[in-house]
Amino acid sequence: MATTNQIQRARLLRKNMTDAERLLWRHLRAHRLCGEKFRRQHPIGPYIVDFMHFGARLVIEADGGQHNGSATDAVRDNWLRSRGFKVLRFWNDEILSNVDVVLEVILGELVKGRAPRSPLPPLPRPLSRQGEGRSRTFIDTEFI
Repeated sequence: MATTNQIQRARLLRKNMTDAERLLWRHLRAHRLCGEKFRRQHPIGPYIVDFMHFGARLVIEADGGQHNGSATDAVRDNWLRSRGFKVLRFWNDEILSNVDVVLEVILGELVKGRAPRSPLPPLPRPLSRQGEGRSRTFIDTEFI
């Protein structure tokens, strides 16, 4: 259970996100990544993680240069892994310059954690020029 201090700190971190965290959150929030739910700046035990997918037990960290070779991060990652979480770490500049690749890696980890009979839905296609979400050859099988 999160303490009052952790909740206050998480709220402060949400208000003061880095540019990389803000960009990644824009893609993860509101079920935008294939309908999957992510949380940001979420307390887990004694730690607050940048992003997490609770169902897949996936933690995503956006790191700046201060994290390079950090012993504290290694202890934290080991603690999270010992509780069944998978930890993905991305450098801030990697997120800012290659967000599509970062999202593909995240989706790949979500797919790995799924049972074979419940794959993720395909990435959404853009709407057609007519503004319709379905193609003209769509057949609605619910009424057949």
